Amino acid sequence: MLVMTLSTQKQRPASQFDPVPDTLDSAQAKLVYIYLEATDGATVEELGATLAMQKLSILSVLNTLSSAGIVARDGDEYVVSN
Repeated sequence: MLVMTLSTQKQRPASQFDPVPDTLDSAQAKLVYIYLEATDGATVEELGATLAMQKLSILSVLNTLSSAGIVARDGDEYVVSN
């Protein structure tokens, strides 16, 4: 079992975080967005391991966020669109 802690993830100071978009209604979408914002991107596997979410749920959330232009895929990682 892969266990990741935030100490192993790249982090930005709290003052650099953008507010969560008002269009995000679900708690899972907000959680994924905040994690991607805090770490400057993550793979589906990293999101699943860290957020304890199933891959199908993560892919659904990422599809919704991508369709809305909130996140984008960069290689194997998903990142917050600027």
